[in-house]
Amino acid sequence: MKIKSGDTVILTGASGGLGTLMTYAFADLKVNLALVAHPGATLVELREAVAKRAGKVIAISSDLRDAKQRRELLEQIKRELGPTDILINNAGIEFTSHFHDLNEAQICDVLKVNLEAPMVLSRMVLPDMLARKRGHIVNISSLAGKSGPAFQEPYSASKAGLIAFTSSLRATYWRSGVSASVVVPGFVDAGIYANLKERTGCIAPALLGVSRPDAVTRAVMRAIEQDLPEVIVNPVPVRPLFALTALFPSAGEWAARKTGANDFFKRVVEADKK
Repeated sequence: MKIKSGDTVILTGASGGLGTLMTYAFADLKVNLALVAHPGATLVELREAVAKRAGKVIAISSDLRDAKQRRELLEQIKRELGPTDILINNAGIEFTSHFHDLNEAQICDVLKVNLEAPMVLSRMVLPDMLARKRGHIVNISSLAGKSGPAFQEPYSASKAGLIAFTSSLRATYWRSGVSASVVVPGFVDAGIYANLKERTGCIAPALLGVSRPDAVTRAVMRAIEQDLPEVIVNPVPVRPLFALTALFPSAGEWAARKTGANDFFKRVVEADKK
């Protein structure tokens, strides 16, 4: 699907590291932007920064865990910008911890923001997309959804769910003019990893590397315009590891441990306890 001037784009998690870069990239295409975040402390400043570059831009603080706020969010966007052409489900949260140390609310919060909200928002924008036979949904997943590293159970489960959700969407709406893509970054020098690194001083394992945020932004644009089912963003090729895991799960588990991801998250947990 060609991204056109005047398209309406919803971007959740807009004021985070990746979200900010995506905001500028879409603004340069002269689309109408709905910037969504929670608590959204810097949303107004971001809207003002891109206002002259984009079409119409609105900023909405919305807690995506709350069903009422999700409904009100979509109603406001449709009222002010019209029907949605592109939905970017980018908002995400995580807790790096031993699973038994998480409380029930933390587990539910991760699943609500990372998986439930993208599914519900997608369901709400689909009727207008289907009526116009045009639209694209991009779900921002993670390599954690492919490999399930230690100390990341809720996050990994939510991101794996996004991958499966995207696959089902593509199958259901094949040849309808409406489609979906999933972008699967590894460690990115922005957002969640950048916050972990700043808080604990822990550095991503060299065998996996760290991607530049603009690489993820380019992947999102490419996924939409080329209707790609899945785009992995990582400086080191990881598909061979996933293929090994699919063929030989025990060997794949051993290889995943050797990448150092499990040790990285263990160091984060230990640093947080100091």
